[in-house]
Amino acid sequence: MTSDIHPRGQLTPTMDTISRELANIEGTSGRTTIGSRHQRSILYLEDVTVDFDGFKALNGLNLVMDYHELRVVIGPNGAGKSTLLDVISGKVRPTAGRVVFGQATDLIGLWEHQITALGIGRKFQTPSVYTTLPVWDNLDLSLRRRSKGVYATLLSRVSSEESDKIARTLQTIGLTKKARVLAGQLSHGEKQWLEIGMVLLQDPALLLIDEPVAGMTDQETRKTGDLLQSLTDKHSLIVIEHDMEFVRQIAKTVTVMHEGTVLCEGPVEYVQNHPRVIEIYLGRQKEPHASV
Repeated sequence: MTSDIHPRGQLTPTMDTISRELANIEGTSGRTTIGSRHQRSILYLEDVTVDFDGFKALNGLNLVMDYHELRVVIGPNGAGKSTLLDVISGKVRPTAGRVVFGQATDLIGLWEHQITALGIGRKFQTPSVYTTLPVWDNLDLSLRRRSKGVYATLLSRVSSEESDKIARTLQTIGLTKKARVLAGQLSHGEKQWLEIGMVLLQDPALLLIDEPVAGMTDQETRKTGDLLQSLTDKHSLIVIEHDMEFVRQIAKTVTVMHEGTVLCEGPVEYVQNHPRVIEIYLGRQKEPHASV
């Protein structure tokens, strides 16, 4: 096995190693059987390419992610981070490659609503909430609208089980005391937490979260980090982020993207000292003393 050694002396597999491990996949009777390396993986992408009229937003990307993992993805603008989430969620279909969710579900060819139903939820950077409705009603709509629709949900009674689930979610996102406050009156950070709660009520196994702390105060940023870390008991998370202080707060494993592929991957300490990261990622920043 070929590996890089990060500053703590632990082995970090290179992409060649990951590619070889990804090759340990067999097709049996039309179904995908995952090798022993991937029995604990909730998601892996193999040689994924997205070509927009000659521009490769993703270029042979490989990524493996475990259950209950919080993975942070960083990289310069245009590195392909948002396209990565688009491919996983079904918004964009890759030109080549495979995207496997769980033990054997190939996501290629599925529509967005089908992927959501499988257990993948996405939260975009800009919060999308019903500003004229209370926090509680936003969560109620997220929980029940799939089967009843918006107006039918508002006119029908919530069951005790549904009410308990909403109450637990309010506690998780820290908005219990603001359950009856209009969503439009919340702070920016609180709106972000509300939308995270709305996604959680869809019971996703995997959450895709795009720049959750953009525009937040320092206190909101810390609380968001605590919230995301607490979710790994029941969920896996991919977080796209630019705020490196926030990355240091929450990340165990960081994936650095550049020009549509994985540049390097490992603990924050390994990534921040990687020469290619310093050259490519930090070299684009104006501050000469900036660090990952």
